[in-house]
Amino acid sequence: MSRYSIKEFVSNTKQQDKGEGLFELETPRMLEINLNGQVWSKAGAMVSYRGQIKFEREGVLEHGIGKMFKKALTGEGASLMKANGNGKLYLADQGKKISILHLQNEAIFVNGNDLLAFEPSINWDIKLMRRVAGMLSGGLFNVRLEGTGMVAITSHYEPLTLLVSPDNPVYTDPNATVAWSGNLQPEFVTDISFKTFLGRGSGESIQMKFSGEGFVVVQPFEEVYYAPQG
Repeated sequence: MSRYSIKEFVSNTKQQDKGEGLFELETPRMLEINLNGQVWSKAGAMVSYRGQIKFEREGVLEHGIGKMFKKALTGEGASLMKANGNGKLYLADQGKKISILHLQNEAIFVNGNDLLAFEPSINWDIKLMRRVAGMLSGGLFNVRLEGTGMVAITSHYEPLTLLVSPDNPVYTDPNATVAWSGNLQPEFVTDISFKTFLGRGSGESIQMKFSGEGFVVVQPFEEVYYAPQG
């Protein structure tokens, strides 16, 4: 086989069945879903599919009036779509690294921008961080996922998980925070002196403080959040 030939390229990059089940990492930045039924995914994350799959935007009243109001406040960042049918579905989000989590009657909070897909057996709810909405561009929101099933989250580059203990709280930059365990309730703290060292926008002085027993996932990247339009 000649080096750099089309045949070699196809051989090196072609899709492979790994037999790992419903959620499969085709590459570190491409999620393959072996669909036989329904799955929720981030709207706009589909890059390819084969088989008989129908896509449907989340209904306005599908999850009740409360979630509708919260979605209106958080803009398009938390928009979901349903994929129904049988086939192979490929999802990606701006080349971000994908991590698969199998929740077993557990709960996790995920930054709304970092949630890629989850099974319909998982219960979810949008949580607004109203206290920082005016401090950070567009505010922050997260999604609480609970139950048993598969969840796929994304991060810019490799995620790092920090363990939180009662005698050792963890402070994070909100823009670099990806997820945290479902039993933790972060506080928002401001440090004016910290802001002067960075010399950037006002958002830099806000930190998330995680206390208790659990974990928090961060990424080596500060995500930019856009205010809802309209």
